[in-house]
Amino acid sequence: MSFPMTKLDIGALQALCAIHDHGGVSRAAAALALSQPAVSHKIRRLEAALGCALLDRRPGRPRFTPEGEKLLSYGRRILALHDEALHALSTEPLSGRIRLGVTEDMTSGGVSRVLGRFTRLYPAVAVQISVAQSRVIAQRLSRGELDAGVFQIFATDRQPGDVTLIEDSLHWVKSPDLVLDMARPIPLLVFDDDCFYRDWGLHRAAQPGMGFRIVMECASIAGMTSALRAGLGVSLLNGRHVGAGLDILAAPFPPPPELAYVIRTGPKARCATVRALIKIVAGERDWPSEQPGRDAARLTPASARPGGPGGSAPDPQAASYPET
Repeated sequence: MSFPMTKLDIGALQALCAIHDHGGVSRAAAALALSQPAVSHKIRRLEAALGCALLDRRPGRPRFTPEGEKLLSYGRRILALHDEALHALSTEPLSGRIRLGVTEDMTSGGVSRVLGRFTRLYPAVAVQISVAQSRVIAQRLSRGELDAGVFQIFATDRQPGDVTLIEDSLHWVKSPDLVLDMARPIPLLVFDDDCFYRDWGLHRAAQPGMGFRIVMECASIAGMTSALRAGLGVSLLNGRHVGAGLDILAAPFPPPPELAYVIRTGPKARCATVRALIKIVAGERDWPSEQPGRDAARLTPASARPGGPGGSAPDPQAASYPET
């Protein structure tokens, strides 16, 4: 499709992204401090300028047309550069060093891109990154060895100062080819001793008559998913990594707790450089899934999860889009 020559309005792109991120026109309007008709008007003007529909207005959550999905992708990049330019011209210069802990999966899940943006905005700030397990990052934060950390916790373990980036689910999984004999100890694949999944699975998830035997210990998520697909046993994985070739198990396996990815600061890390980093990371709303298409319904930005922490009740306007 060839679009007529036109200009893309920044406010309209912000409205389009907000509808996607917040799950509806009403919640997008609240996030942008606009009225719902104002957001709807921006989308209609954008559609008229481009000569195509961006939203499928059937009942339910907002659905984007192929053209809408394409513009959403470009829009995020345009807005990121727009915001980066504003930051570069309006923020005070910062310098210093930040010691940041990040989990392995988040280095490929968007954090690297966000840190690149931070480095361009604040070139005099040196970011020293340590990749480690979530429990190790939390411990190093408490000892003052890190200034900030991006890692996983059980959602119920969030602390008052934590900023939630993503909410996700934990699942028991196995290969479809693996047949379990529940009368015998279940072959279990575990991460290393520093993984809090392992502690919960071995010590808190015990059910009467259910036993486990560890058949593999692996610190790598790539090695774990490969072993699972090969049918070596059962393991606990978060929704980001449950892709094709893995089945999610229900009863008699106990339901695991919900997860949250957070950014947390150390007890003494309250300087301007750390605050600037947190602002950039917390403002990111495009955290990609490791397995797109399989778990998109499970993995949501914290601000977009209906009824969850940081979320809100289902949007009544999202069902019909009466004014978009």
